[in-house]
Amino acid sequence: MPDLVVPALGESITEAVISRWHKKIGDRVEADEPVVALETDKITVELPAPAAGALTEQRFAEGDTVKVGDVVGTIGGEAQAKAPAEKPEKKAEPQPEAKKAEPEAKKAEPEAKKAKAEPAPEARKAEPDEHGNGRALSPSMRRRRLEGEPARETSPPPTAVASTPTQAATPARAPAQAPAAGDGREEVVPMSPIRKRIAQRLVEAQKQTASLTTFNEVDMSAVIALRERFKEEFASRYKVKLGFMSFFAKAAISALKLYPGLNAEVKGEAIVYKKHYDLGVAVSTERGLVVPVLRDVDRLSFAGIEQGIAELATRARAGKLALEDLVGGTFSITNGGIYGSMLSTPLLNYPQTGILGMHNIVERPVGVDGKVELRPVMYLALTYDHRVVDGREAVSFLVAVKQRIEQPDRLMFEL
Repeated sequence: MPDLVVPALGESITEAVISRWHKKIGDRVEADEPVVALETDKITVELPAPAAGALTEQRFAEGDTVKVGDVVGTIGGEAQAKAPAEKPEKKAEPQPEAKKAEPEAKKAEPEAKKAKAEPAPEARKAEPDEHGNGRALSPSMRRRRLEGEPARETSPPPTAVASTPTQAATPARAPAQAPAAGDGREEVVPMSPIRKRIAQRLVEAQKQTASLTTFNEVDMSAVIALRERFKEEFASRYKVKLGFMSFFAKAAISALKLYPGLNAEVKGEAIVYKKHYDLGVAVSTERGLVVPVLRDVDRLSFAGIEQGIAELATRARAGKLALEDLVGGTFSITNGGIYGSMLSTPLLNYPQTGILGMHNIVERPVGVDGKVELRPVMYLALTYDHRVVDGREAVSFLVAVKQRIEQPDRLMFEL
């Protein structure tokens, strides 16, 4: 019978979590039909049926962690498709020794109850205290009684407190307790593999790099005007919207060629300067943030960039990215502006040395030729690895991006 085996999932990935069984035991499956979804720290992998038949076994439940090479289920023939019916459990017959022991156990029960009902010898020997109460004396009271001193306790006896009308016993205040898990005010949810990986990589980026962020602002008037002029014709011809991302991708690649330290990586005690431009584009999905990579952006047209980003975003949200879509980026762009972010400090996508952060566009007063005008302005942020890039280079890179966005015709002539 063909087995469903966890395949090799890529470099450094050794385990996955069963996120969903698409089929139940007994369900018919066709060859290559997805049977179970495996969620790794980077992508979701659909495990297909190796042959047609029926799912006869599920060795792991949803939420279980499995390793590469594990058999998670079995595909069998139609006759084996039905789940085995549960047999009623037979009540075990008592053994002869057990039957013989039963009368003795019943005989011992009344004596045990009798012993439980009688007070302990120490309780019967409790001496009356100086107030006539039948309390057991503490060791200090016994010592004073033997030495001829009156027995004292630091607190008055219970009868004295109860007989005083003006003095009420105040119960001790219980310490405040944290809300119990499951009382409705808190919910404990295990981290998904992708969330664990995001957390690990972000902490790794903070520990392994000397991150610093510099900011600038850009007047979006020219890009907005150009986009308004051509967006309908562009969409009609290329079947994709003309967004702002293609302008910033083009501007960033142009600036990276001037300042190659932001398109680099630290390996040991060496710096690797990349001569190719593979752009990571942050995409938010239900499972978390992923950064698929658009390859050779320097060779793509505006249409090619927009089509590539749209395809990656669609596949990311559908959980259909392949492992190779997520590795090998040389520089990244993240756009928090689509969620209303005014300003932020993006974290490096380690081991990259630079990431550009875009934000929302807001009309702000700007000085133009000695006059104050309202212009659509976006704040830009560049986080860079100070081990490779100095402040002068980082600021100059951001200025180069600003110039190309404010004068988009420079992009047409690759200036």
